[in-house]
Amino acid sequence: MASFHAVTSYSSRIFPPNIKEWKPKKIYQSQCPAFPLRQLPPLFRTGLTSRLGAETSNNRVSASLADVSLDVSLETNQLPGGGTWSIHKFGGTCVGSSQRIKNVAEIILNDDSERKLVIVSAMSKVTDMMYDLIYKAQSRDESYISALDAVLEKHRSTAHDLLDGDALASFLSRLHHDISNLKAMLRAIYIAGHATESFTDFVVGHGELWSAQMLSSVVRKNRIDCKWMDTREVLIVNPTSSNQVDPDFLESEQRLERWYSKNPSKTIIATGFIASTPQNIPTTLKRDGSDFSAAIMAALVRARQVTIWTDVDGVYSADPRKVSEAVILKTLSYQEAWEMSYFGANVLHPRTIIPVMRYNIPIIIRNIFNLSAPGTKICQASVIVDEDKQNLKSFVKGFATIDNVALINVEGTGMAGVPGTSDAIFSTVKDVGANVIMISQASSEHSVCFAVPENEVKAVAMALESRFHQALDAGRLSQVAVIPNCSILAAVGQKMASTPGVSATIFNALAKANINVRAIAQGCSEYNVTVVVKREDCIKALQAVHSRFYYSRTTIAMGIIGHGLIGATLLEQLNDQAAVLKEEFNIDLRVMGIINSRSMLLSKLGIDLSRWKELEKDTGEVADLEEFVRHVHGNHFIPNTVLVDCTADSVVAGHYYDWLQKGIHVITPNKKANSGPLDQYLRLRDLQRQSYTHYFYEATVGAGLPIISTLRGLLETGDRILQIEGIFSGTLSYIFNNFKGGRVFSEVVAEAKEAGYTEPDPRDDLSGTDVARKVIILARESGLKLELADIPVKSLVPEPLRASASPQEFMQQLPKFDQDLTKQQQSAEDAGEVLRYVGVVDVINQKGTVELRRYKKDHPFAQLSGSDNIIAFTTRRYKNQPLIVRGPGAGAQVTAGGIFSDILRLASYLGAPS
Repeated sequence: MASFHAVTSYSSRIFPPNIKEWKPKKIYQSQCPAFPLRQLPPLFRTGLTSRLGAETSNNRVSASLADVSLDVSLETNQLPGGGTWSIHKFGGTCVGSSQRIKNVAEIILNDDSERKLVIVSAMSKVTDMMYDLIYKAQSRDESYISALDAVLEKHRSTAHDLLDGDALASFLSRLHHDISNLKAMLRAIYIAGHATESFTDFVVGHGELWSAQMLSSVVRKNRIDCKWMDTREVLIVNPTSSNQVDPDFLESEQRLERWYSKNPSKTIIATGFIASTPQNIPTTLKRDGSDFSAAIMAALVRARQVTIWTDVDGVYSADPRKVSEAVILKTLSYQEAWEMSYFGANVLHPRTIIPVMRYNIPIIIRNIFNLSAPGTKICQASVIVDEDKQNLKSFVKGFATIDNVALINVEGTGMAGVPGTSDAIFSTVKDVGANVIMISQASSEHSVCFAVPENEVKAVAMALESRFHQALDAGRLSQVAVIPNCSILAAVGQKMASTPGVSATIFNALAKANINVRAIAQGCSEYNVTVVVKREDCIKALQAVHSRFYYSRTTIAMGIIGHGLIGATLLEQLNDQAAVLKEEFNIDLRVMGIINSRSMLLSKLGIDLSRWKELEKDTGEVADLEEFVRHVHGNHFIPNTVLVDCTADSVVAGHYYDWLQKGIHVITPNKKANSGPLDQYLRLRDLQRQSYTHYFYEATVGAGLPIISTLRGLLETGDRILQIEGIFSGTLSYIFNNFKGGRVFSEVVAEAKEAGYTEPDPRDDLSGTDVARKVIILARESGLKLELADIPVKSLVPEPLRASASPQEFMQQLPKFDQDLTKQQQSAEDAGEVLRYVGVVDVINQKGTVELRRYKKDHPFAQLSGSDNIIAFTTRRYKNQPLIVRGPGAGAQVTAGGIFSDILRLASYLGAPS
């Protein structure tokens, strides 16, 4: 009879160093041919090593093979490993009905993995029903009996849909037996008026037992060998003080081997969520327990991968309820998933990641209701680096938020350099039992700022004031300040903090969305940049950084005020170009509202501009400018808002300051704001310069011509403006271009009115007021502080006709006054000159004029045709030959084009590709 010696040593640590390669060390000495102990069946091996270890010192033993009987058949029942297992976890939604259980069974059958271990949750809502049983029983509410009957009926009816014959009878027998036991236990709880944690865990764990039994029976109906596992027999966990549990991996692995030796199968359906303590008392894995179960089992069998089946297509780059265009992430590193889950993202609980992370087992998040979606792969960081391109997008994977937090700022000069201050602060917080979510401290040590849940902030502040009352009284600490109503926004990504430009882009996006950052925290782990913002700005901030990073697309909510000729033309242009801008330039312009003086059309997602007139008739509301602005600006899915004022209304222009103050960008051809009272104009421009909010008004002068931008370019590059002279009115340009060859003035005016070049009342053009407003705008842009009343204007409306009752009466009487202008035109013609109606900004003499001037026929102003505008900039650089800007200066198409150009310029400023 052969004998052998064995030396066995185990590390006392749950996870020894280099655990991936670690195995129990065994050295064998034998008088017969080699017969390694590891080839013995698991049950025999475990019992042998433990028994021998108890009988000898130093774990050195000598035994005879006669001491045990070898069942050679058990060798085939050794638990296989080495990546042959595929783990699936199905949540309650996945097994919520008989049809869904059938769908799960089909997924299992279609998986061609060599071995499959499936973790199932209780049917949807069953766990809540079980907790409700406990609550009602300990509250001495007798309705727990009918509630238990409802649990019975739910599973009984599901079993009848799924099973038949012996399988159905067997399950129903177990079900009724379990229900009978539960009824007795709940009765005891009812009498005692209290349920221990062990009783509660025992009761609520039954949902998993029943779903696992039913699913395994369905799989067996397809002639697949399948066993179901009550994981309370296998998973051993140790409760902790933080309402969590720590798995005992060594003990669990040994129990799993024993279980498998008795129940060998290539398909195992196991219960999620439930486990046992080392004393074999039933317990649960607490929050997200089923996912945790799957991860633990994957670690125990060294699985190839874990698939978590849920009801979403994968992990989103942001909460899709807050960011409508959040995208599914293809990959996440373990650390990225960890960070995002901490900040409330619907990924996985960090506990789930720990077991698989140690063995580099990937987790796939997939949607059971959309099998075509590949899902999100959570795996080792080095794998992702190989797969992703090295750009900003790959470094910033996602964004998450925590709402309802408050900041506490402990501040004082007496804190600097004093050892133990931070320890005292956070010891006090710990004593209160509050959770510190983030900490921010400047290197000067002058203050410590940290965030806690808002419902805990009052207790924390009171405790700190009590703890430091002497320092506060002595002035060593100046305050313990509470900043309520905050939210935390976290940007998460692989090595993003070490990538130049990432943090700058985050804060630039927030600044351009007019969002103030209250506190900042960034860990040296390089996976997280955290900021604290006002709660009311949280969704807007989330959308701002997400849109800036994730698709390089600038999304702008637009409100169009006034849909007359210019406004309607702009809407037509936007409709024509929207798809091109989105596809080729990554600019997403969404018109969220259209309003005129009578009605308004609002939309939450964006108006269909191809049928806005039809929609306005069908769903238009009574115009309310305040409500209109609130709607357009209040859409938190879009970080940037612009109001486009296509009116000539001074009342609308009077709102610009308030809009800019709220972070709303303004674009307009309306001249009333910039040519109105000087103090209001200066106040408006000061606000614009102090904020990240933009105010563009290129179309106020010269329609679509680049006059304002040209002037600004000259000034910003250090040139000095001497004079600006130009024909600024398309109407008057047309009139004087055609006032020749013996034609009379009234005839040309009538022709211009008929062609649509004039306002409905031509006196609005002929008065010169419009030109004067443009002169004032350019004068103020050049630095002159002039009022509209300071500009002398040569009106072309005869004095007696200025009070005419109607435009028709004015046109009828105008021919009586042709003689004066005819004489002026003839005199100019005789001198080889032409008449032109011009506006002049004389910067040197700090004045402006609007008048009728004569120019030689070879002068650029004499070369115009149609309704073209022309502007000459005389500067220090362009002194001998002025810089000329010429082109169409009137008409709905070019004016709308100028507004559109400003919209695209805004998009560029907000981050769109230039």
